[in-house]
Amino acid sequence: MGVPRFTRPKTPATDSPSPYLYVANCGPAVGLSYDTIASVFNTFGQVKGIYAADESGTRVIVSYSEANSAQQALTALNGKSCADLGGRSLHIRYSVIQPNCEAESQQVNEHIPVSLLDSEVNIPGLYLVHDFLSPQEEKELLAAVDERPWIGLSKRRVQHYGYEFCYGVNEYPPGVGLSPHIDTHSAFEGLIFSLSLAGPCIMEFRRYLDGSWVPDAASSAYTKVENVVNCSNLVRRSLYLPPRSILLLSGEARYAWQHYIPHHKIDMVNQSVIRRGARRVSFTFRKVLRGPCQCEFPQYCDSER
Repeated sequence: MGVPRFTRPKTPATDSPSPYLYVANCGPAVGLSYDTIASVFNTFGQVKGIYAADESGTRVIVSYSEANSAQQALTALNGKSCADLGGRSLHIRYSVIQPNCEAESQQVNEHIPVSLLDSEVNIPGLYLVHDFLSPQEEKELLAAVDERPWIGLSKRRVQHYGYEFCYGVNEYPPGVGLSPHIDTHSAFEGLIFSLSLAGPCIMEFRRYLDGSWVPDAASSAYTKVENVVNCSNLVRRSLYLPPRSILLLSGEARYAWQHYIPHHKIDMVNQSVIRRGARRVSFTFRKVLRGPCQCEFPQYCDSER
């Protein structure tokens, strides 16, 4: 059935008792493992599970078997320093589990294993080269782009090289990602390169085995439109992109898989917490297509619409 999903608390801590507690200032990003958290909260009753409340790594949901256990834990720990949790002061509220339809609609945001190598992702046409640039080359390239004017968008800055909608260089501050998309078949040829500088990130990939596509007028991508509650035909992969690495999307990876960057400030990679840098600068290289798309994936191709 998957990991349960919980709503963000909207009422004061003393209202609406439930078996679920929303606990802030607590999680792997502040050095507290789920096992450590469970050992503390188990003293008040049976804990069914500890779950991430969001992507920050600093807030968790503690799920009890009984509401009375949650009430005891809230009374004992809320707003107080806990020696067994590194002396941290916890901020606790009740939470409630989401209805099934809402929870399933957020299934695409649940954690999936993160691969370090392209061979582990097992997507045809996807290649990742580590240390494509040296640290000195990275430094010089960042200095060169910083000498040019940046164009401010709502959450990031860009520089245009060639056609404007190509967004040749993107700068992402911590917590800002990239919406799921496939670069338009009809606009670009079959090879797309992405060079990551200054900071790491997780890039995730989705392939829908059926569905429909409509153009996103604000970008050069076509965005998926379908009811994501039914995710039985959705395949997902995740890949860690370290600084100075370059990613190549070709063939199936370029034409049939959405790629995106989750809006996280931290990423979990093989049980390790990886914080996003103060900035991540991405260089994207595409070649404009001269003529109709000849890809082998018509179900994902805007040229077929």
